[in-house]
Amino acid sequence: MCRALLRLVAAVTLVAAFVAALAPAGASAFQKAVWGPPTVDGINQFPLYRELGARIYETQLDWNEVALTKPADPTSPADPAYAWPVQIGQEIAEARRYGMRVLLAVSNAPAWANGGHAGMGWAPRDPRTYAQFIQAAAREYPSVHLWMVWNEPNRKGDFRPETPARYTQTRLSAAQKRAPHLYAQMLNDAYGALKRLSRRNVVIGGDTYTAGLLDPQQWLASMVLPGGRRPRMDMYAQDPFSYTVPLFGAAPSPYGEVQFSDLPRLEGWTKTYFGHALPLFLSQFCVPTAPNQMFSFYVSPPSVAARWVKDALVTARKAGYIYALGWASVRDQLPLDACGLIQQDGRRKPDFYAFKNN
Repeated sequence: MCRALLRLVAAVTLVAAFVAALAPAGASAFQKAVWGPPTVDGINQFPLYRELGARIYETQLDWNEVALTKPADPTSPADPAYAWPVQIGQEIAEARRYGMRVLLAVSNAPAWANGGHAGMGWAPRDPRTYAQFIQAAAREYPSVHLWMVWNEPNRKGDFRPETPARYTQTRLSAAQKRAPHLYAQMLNDAYGALKRLSRRNVVIGGDTYTAGLLDPQQWLASMVLPGGRRPRMDMYAQDPFSYTVPLFGAAPSPYGEVQFSDLPRLEGWTKTYFGHALPLFLSQFCVPTAPNQMFSFYVSPPSVAARWVKDALVTARKAGYIYALGWASVRDQLPLDACGLIQQDGRRKPDFYAFKNN
């Protein structure tokens, strides 16, 4: 066996071993995940999520809702400025009851931290304030050990202010690099804060969208700390929403996109930019099955959509470097969202059984 192939085998083995080490005892490395909601029409949804085989429950913690005013002691969850959501505590308790772990995605800086801007999707001006808040959150929710630093920061409006780039650009301007540079500092500081609290905390970075104001490779390449070092993280997250079949081996997607078929390239980029391949956490994925406002495409007939669901799960499970695949919407919410495994009237799609059985 040639030396290059030996090095490749060793690298794949190392990633697989790391992914397996993060899995709970007695479980296979690959995990299925779902995003809420915790209830629908007053009915607990966690039995449904357990039926689907999900082992991780993903939910969002909005910084701007918890801390409307600046805390005096920002790392203490008991600071009077903090108003922790009752629902998050309930979700954590129900997830534990049904054998699921919880991932908290922490986003949206409040006005006092983002320069006075109202609304969602603003980045903090000082990355240290984010690390202080996530430290307080980890103390408030000590049973949570999966932490995702922001949600889709390269997507328009989710990490403002940001400067777009053309997908053909291989060198970005200083203004275009500003957002990923700030994000890198946030991620690195949050990593240090979370690991000091518990070595069991798993820090998930990136969470780039299929495309965006910066495409995923541009974002990855520009995630650099002052002095040129790279931020620390345990896994890299990607939301590979796809209008092509979710199988590997296709030609690169156009416009700098990272669809499901591009995940081997994404895994290679993590190795290029960070010196070692990072396990991938596919936080959000779905297959829309009807015209909708969220995506400009849908998959039909139902049997084909179900095949896409099976292809995505089987491919992810076999890849060896994909830790989890999270389903973005369990129920349709038309006309906005047709990504559900269950129709709006409660009928289960063929997708439901494809997700459950693979």
